[in-house]
Amino acid sequence: MKAYFSVDVEQDCPPYLNTWRGIEEGLPRLLALLAEEDVRGTFFTTGEVARKYPSFVQSIVDGGHELGCHGDLHRNFGTLDARESEIEIARSSETLRAFAPVTSFRAPYLTFPREYVPLLAKYGYRLDSSEGRHKNFRATVHEDEGVLRVPASVTSSTLRWPSAPRNALLSRLREPAVLFVHPWEFVDFRRERLRFDCRFRTGDMALACVRSALRLLKAHGATFDVMREYSAS
Repeated sequence: MKAYFSVDVEQDCPPYLNTWRGIEEGLPRLLALLAEEDVRGTFFTTGEVARKYPSFVQSIVDGGHELGCHGDLHRNFGTLDARESEIEIARSSETLRAFAPVTSFRAPYLTFPREYVPLLAKYGYRLDSSEGRHKNFRATVHEDEGVLRVPASVTSSTLRWPSAPRNALLSRLREPAVLFVHPWEFVDFRRERLRFDCRFRTGDMALACVRSALRLLKAHGATFDVMREYSAS
């Protein structure tokens, strides 16, 4: 089975927090874990992160990972008109492509109106992962306006579930298995006043859960690659 590990690189748990501990603390820990597990990921990064933390974004590229686009200011495309959406895509694309070629896109909150897909094609995107099977069970891999749309398989908090239900779900994933997390999940936010799914089992436990999930999928024959390679297959 082909599997893809993806990361939404953004501020801490938007829209609830305006801090950046996930970039400063969580991202280096995640990059170290992926290096140890010999897994390359796709890091969907906001333009804001790239401008604020260029050295951290460079570390993603230097680690052999794919740099993808996650919009510019982590705005919800479902609330933006066409002009605002194009500004978000144009500005973030220009910022991120100073670091590496960027051809994969994921919208914040996994919300991207279908009528904006032509904007992705216009700005050179070949793959979009802005749908989630946990939101729409009918979401499938398909091509739209020349853009390959590849949905995320599970929501990010799934990897932090206790091992029994997590492993049962992961074992039933079908190809392509697209996992995703956020750097802030690897910071201990358990005592923050956040929605439960944003704070439970964060920090060290989240890292351990990701390692366990990667090893489980490998044991079931999964091979990991970056998402742009799926678009090229």
